[in-house]
Amino acid sequence: MADTTDPEQTPTRTFAWEDMFVHPDDDPRSQDPYEGERATLTGYLRDQRLTLEMKCAGLDAERMARRSVPPSNMSLLGLVRHLAGVEHAWFRKVLAGEQGQRPFRRPDERDWDFDGAVGDVEAVEEAWRVWRQEVAFAERFAADAPSMDLTVEHDGQPLSLREVLVHMIEEYARHNGHADLLRERIDGRVGE
Repeated sequence: MADTTDPEQTPTRTFAWEDMFVHPDDDPRSQDPYEGERATLTGYLRDQRLTLEMKCAGLDAERMARRSVPPSNMSLLGLVRHLAGVEHAWFRKVLAGEQGQRPFRRPDERDWDFDGAVGDVEAVEEAWRVWRQEVAFAERFAADAPSMDLTVEHDGQPLSLREVLVHMIEEYARHNGHADLLRERIDGRVGE
């Protein structure tokens, strides 16, 4: 497996178990079927969140902040920051009705979650801390909700917890696809 420090150098791509993030026998994501709607939706979302963590595992701050290819501003660190903000927006603001500024967003720069992702150890630690905090809130909210039919008004329309969970699975799945390509570009690791 190649580990490049020069972002212009393309790592050697190989496909074998040693290049995969985890052997199937050691995969922390659920291998068992879920029972019931809440368990299914929260379980699939949990697995998508674990996938993001796996895609970022073992990278230093510089590699976490490495941009994909010009003109994109996307990086793994940017994805962590972005998804922390998405968790905050849907669970805290929309569903729980809390006020407050979305993490990693500036009023004058909508893409600050990506643009502000810099290769600094403290920036990476902050991103993971905020992301884990927002995920913990979301997990508690979903577990404590009286039913999947819990509904709020959003943009003048009813919106259920069920719809938010499905949207979050979609959001992570989309960005985990980006993370696949970002990680492969960094060091050639593929899979999951």
